[in-house]
Amino acid sequence: MNTGESWPDLSGAGMRVQRMQAKLHRWATGDSGRRFDDLFNLVHHPDFLTVAWGRVKGNKGARTAGVDRVIPAHISDDFDVVDFLAEVRDQVRSRTFAPLPVRERLIPKGEGKVRMLGIPTAADRVVQASLKLVLEPIFEADFEPVSHGFRPGRRAQDAIAEIHYWGSANRGHLWVFEADIHACFDELSHTAVMERVRGRIADKRVLALVKSFLKAGVMAEGGKVRRTITGTPQGGILSPLLANIALSVLDEHFCAQWSSFKSSYHRTRHREKGGATYRLVRYADDFVVMVRGSREHAVAMWGQVSALLAPLGLRLSERKTRVCHMDEGFDFLGFHIQRRRKRGTANKYVYTYPSKKAVASIKAKVRALTKRARHSTLESLLRRVNWALRGWCAYFRYGVSKQTFSYLDDFTWHRVAWWIRKRHLGLNWEALRRRFFTGTPGWRPKENGVELFHPAKVVVTRYRFRGSKIPSPWDQVVI
Repeated sequence: MNTGESWPDLSGAGMRVQRMQAKLHRWATGDSGRRFDDLFNLVHHPDFLTVAWGRVKGNKGARTAGVDRVIPAHISDDFDVVDFLAEVRDQVRSRTFAPLPVRERLIPKGEGKVRMLGIPTAADRVVQASLKLVLEPIFEADFEPVSHGFRPGRRAQDAIAEIHYWGSANRGHLWVFEADIHACFDELSHTAVMERVRGRIADKRVLALVKSFLKAGVMAEGGKVRRTITGTPQGGILSPLLANIALSVLDEHFCAQWSSFKSSYHRTRHREKGGATYRLVRYADDFVVMVRGSREHAVAMWGQVSALLAPLGLRLSERKTRVCHMDEGFDFLGFHIQRRRKRGTANKYVYTYPSKKAVASIKAKVRALTKRARHSTLESLLRRVNWALRGWCAYFRYGVSKQTFSYLDDFTWHRVAWWIRKRHLGLNWEALRRRFFTGTPGWRPKENGVELFHPAKVVVTRYRFRGSKIPSPWDQVVI
């Protein structure tokens, strides 16, 4: 272990890594057939490992441990970090690094089901983050603009805005094939993933490292390790990128279909002859195909999409995949998207609302936080509740959410007031108001300067569709 080696500071390393990423991205953009060799030296370079460590430690999962029981947030900021990163680097450089199985953690889902989350070790997270720093700018050059999930500079609102754009009256993609991939992260074929990665990466050492993470295995809660012959566990830093690389076959197929028509005139002529046009909107493994045609054209997507997914080892969920019309509406990424008649007119427009499931989720979180024994002080309660409300409202403020925000404001106020009343049964409401409520309109709960967040005051706005104009984070980097 080379602990005497000087280690770069995070800011300087970040600038150098960004410049190298910009070079990789421009080389990949300039030559769509280029296969990159000699990338392994970048993976274990001190600059890349330093930036990778900064991202691992700054991640909200930094307080969870893998099977090694090492919590990244507890690694100190002095010599322990240097020793830790130097040891990781020596292992990767000497090709003795071997990822350990991820620790299985089961997260409850709706309908009594659970989602498996795989938590890698601290060292594995750093190496995965460094691999992502190297691979992401290369594959971003190939990704189509219809994909928005887990990509730099893109967010869920871009996908919602794209659906809004193509579903509007003058574009008329009103039939929707709402797809759900059955256990995507569990059943994704390793062979298919590696084949897609080899399309751009020729360095066998990097390929071996990627494959080792796919084959690392899972340690169940009982301590039993099981092999992973398919899938890329959710929770790994590299997993979303690998899933995007594999699922980009969908993007390429539908974008090629769209581009096969030379102009909008040719697309119109095609539809006049009984054909249809399609637009894919994808966010990781969640996607919809918007159809301008008939219901039969939308239903035909079952076979077409299934054929595209089969080589990846994936299949559609028969229970959750369906065809619907914009007037019927559907849920996507927490929003309910539906075309409705505008009040006072005969015109119909596409509207986006917080879905019933999303509203039920935040209400359940507020209920859990306002249980009587959960917090020692009102200030502690308000901080936790405010954090949950701010994040939820920030996500849904790009939609028709004003009425929902007002409802959530009223619901939360009563839950917090109920919590205060239960904690102080000996005080009447007049005394409680003087002690725990500020005198502003609405009598907001407040303690030590912390006041209950006001969802009803959150300004809602329209999120503008950016289309293919979303810039790459490396386009403006000066090399």
